[in-house]
Amino acid sequence: MSGRTEGGAVEHRPWRLAFLASALAAALPTSAFAHASDRGHVLLLPTGYYIAGGAFAVAVSFLVLALLPPAALDRFWRRRLPLFTFGDRPRTVVSLLSFAGFALLIAAGLFGSRDPLSNPLPLVVWTLLWAGFTLLQGVFGDLWSWLNPWYGPWRVVSWLVGKSVSETQSSRLPPQLGLWPAFVLFFAFAWFELIDPAPDDPSRLALAASVYWLFSFVAMLAFGYEDWSKRGEFLTIFFSMVARFAPFQREEGRLGLGWPGAKLLAVEPLPPTGTAFLLLALSSVSFDGLSKTFFWLGLFGINPLEFPGRTALIGIGSFGLVLTFVLLTAVFALAVFLGQRLAGKGHSFGEAAGLLVWSIVPIALAYHIAHYLTVLLVDGQYALVALSDPFALGWNLFGTADGMVEAGVVAGAQSAWWLWNLQAGVIIAGHVLAVLVAHGLAWGLHPQASRAALSQLPLTLLMIAYTIFGLWLLATPTAG
Repeated sequence: MSGRTEGGAVEHRPWRLAFLASALAAALPTSAFAHASDRGHVLLLPTGYYIAGGAFAVAVSFLVLALLPPAALDRFWRRRLPLFTFGDRPRTVVSLLSFAGFALLIAAGLFGSRDPLSNPLPLVVWTLLWAGFTLLQGVFGDLWSWLNPWYGPWRVVSWLVGKSVSETQSSRLPPQLGLWPAFVLFFAFAWFELIDPAPDDPSRLALAASVYWLFSFVAMLAFGYEDWSKRGEFLTIFFSMVARFAPFQREEGRLGLGWPGAKLLAVEPLPPTGTAFLLLALSSVSFDGLSKTFFWLGLFGINPLEFPGRTALIGIGSFGLVLTFVLLTAVFALAVFLGQRLAGKGHSFGEAAGLLVWSIVPIALAYHIAHYLTVLLVDGQYALVALSDPFALGWNLFGTADGMVEAGVVAGAQSAWWLWNLQAGVIIAGHVLAVLVAHGLAWGLHPQASRAALSQLPLTLLMIAYTIFGLWLLATPTAG
């Protein structure tokens, strides 16, 4: 599900826009990972001043952080407001209800409407889950650990066969595999969403989703729930990584409110397979924005005004998905290597890369919000309508079946102006927060402030370049 249609234009306000871009970079506290839908919109607006303001904001953030004492920022990150305590006892019930809802969606995909805009399965999977729920994870923390449709059924089966929790959670997955199972499954998911000819087709999606649920459930029974969830089930791994950015965090049963991204400073270095997983998440976002641009299609001699359809682009799309991952991995590795050389020896390249890759999370979150904002605003309305009548039988379960979808919310000059500024601001804010997190992580590698700042110079240049690239993707014309 990739590609967008053109939106409106706004009048030129160069100095005001430059100021607004810089202000948003400093003011927006949130940021975001994923793939824009075919029903999204792209806003063809002049971006020179936004790009200049965004690059300037990221560069200034680096300079300010380089001058601040680490102790002051450490006190800032550690501030936390305790809220309330709650236990895990309802978790099984909530997961069982989630599984029941999943089963109903699969039935709707198989027996409901063939129209992807009327069937709740593709709308829930691509819009509410992949687009919207990722945003909720980035704000409210790890909701997925309660709502995932595997935990409850796994506990029930474990109870029926008489196994204790310690027995069912024991690790039986070969340690040398690392996170490769999750990496392969996430790549397959990205390929299905971005390259497959019909990821929106309800029956096709129902088959893919049910096969994946069954495969993961069997793997959890075979290798242990905890081990497969942390190393094989890509949705759980992805959502848990996103949740580390959230200002709401739960520790030892107590919910607390802190600064966005503070939890990322307490992470352990990821193994090479975990680093590859996070980079794949961001690279797939990048290819999602790139794959339908006039620039990309022109490289292969395709007339973007006569878009041939997804089936004709399977080979090109598969090549591009792999290429963006390889290029991003190479550039990130080069930035980490050069940073470690500037700062001097002290930590291995693998340890530094595994720790600093966590700074990718705010960027991935920011791209997710920017790419999916219009999808949530429009397709979210379709989802509310479809959920009231999941089998197209004339039901009105939630009183929304007769609702009118207001697609005009993302059309017109006024909507284009605020939508573009919000998208651009979120992308800039995500990169600024990434610089902030990267500096905090670098101080863990290099306690001396000057060495930590030097180690971050190449990575900051990469983030500036990615800011420019992200804003260009939002504004460049697309086909399809």
